Amino acid sequence: MSLFNVYPLFDITPVKAKDLNVYDDKGVEYLDLYGGHAVISIGHSHPKYVSAISNQVSTLGFYSNAIQNPLQEALADKLVKFSGSKNYQLFLCNSGAEANENALKLASFHNGKRKVLAFKNSFHGRTSAAVVATDDPKIVAPLNAQQVVDFVELGNLKAVEAILKQNETCAVIIECVQGVGGLDQSTTAFYQGLGKLCKENNTILIADEVQSGYGRTGDFFAFQKHKIQPEIISIAKGMGNGFPIGGILIHPDIKASYGLLGTTFGGNHLACAAGLAVLDVIDEENLMQNVRDISDYFIEKTKAVPQLKAIKGRGLMLGLEFDFPVAELRKKLIHDHKIFTGSAKNPNLIRILPPLTIQKKHVDQFFEALKKELD
Repeated sequence: MSLFNVYPLFDITPVKAKDLNVYDDKGVEYLDLYGGHAVISIGHSHPKYVSAISNQVSTLGFYSNAIQNPLQEALADKLVKFSGSKNYQLFLCNSGAEANENALKLASFHNGKRKVLAFKNSFHGRTSAAVVATDDPKIVAPLNAQQVVDFVELGNLKAVEAILKQNETCAVIIECVQGVGGLDQSTTAFYQGLGKLCKENNTILIADEVQSGYGRTGDFFAFQKHKIQPEIISIAKGMGNGFPIGGILIHPDIKASYGLLGTTFGGNHLACAAGLAVLDVIDEENLMQNVRDISDYFIEKTKAVPQLKAIKGRGLMLGLEFDFPVAELRKKLIHDHKIFTGSAKNPNLIRILPPLTIQKKHVDQFFEALKKELD
């Protein structure tokens, strides 16, 4: 094999997919409750999405950011309006890690400070600065480790205050619902206190909405539940429904200059066509309401699972925490019941991150399989 072997692979080869169903090369149908790491937001092969990308590639698939691209303007305007992030400006890139990388860089340019504050069990990406702000030392290379990041417990406002008062922190970066770390979140009082401390200490608040954004929690952005206003919002994953696209929404107080940020492929014509189609479908099919409805139904069903220790997260970004390691259970769900789920840093937790088009019948199918395995 010529591939660099960095992923433990299940012996499954998908060849096509439709909505929540994925089909392998043997014709076996799987139920996708993981959405390829929360990427599939409007369902696999949504006809409006397929049409948008097909039409775009038949006319102009790519040209550089040295020329005008009206699709970028259209996506920026629609995203700002739809998300409620008025007056923010959009910088487009290719992934969540790249979005966080640019967010941290921009914050440091803005206030001239060099340190970052992040939270334990955080995950912000694998690129240079993003990986240092990720609480996982085993993926931080010696080359990266020279950068200075303080980690505090999520919810510990006093620890945040003590660090910010040193006046060295350019940015606080936070997932309002942690993803890989295990779906933990804190209180509204904490998030509002965090926002206040950042403003008092000339520190940029970066909301990492790469996994929790685009309606996944029932709000367009997870931070909106807490009525805070980050200066920078990083986005990706569900933004393109599988087509690589990411970005940062930037508060007007942070000024741009030519050459400060840049990208070759970011915001290309195909990516923007995909991004516009995703927003249209979320709006037209009222998917955020569906997230709230199905989440309530899902959580109600968990009450019949005695082995469940806790349910974490919110919306369709859920973690089912058991009182035992779940690796074997996840394997059985895949091989015996043909259901994809996700893992987390917590070995006892199953992550549920399905397309936002999920219906009650899919939830029932999952819990029927779970019951067979746990009885």
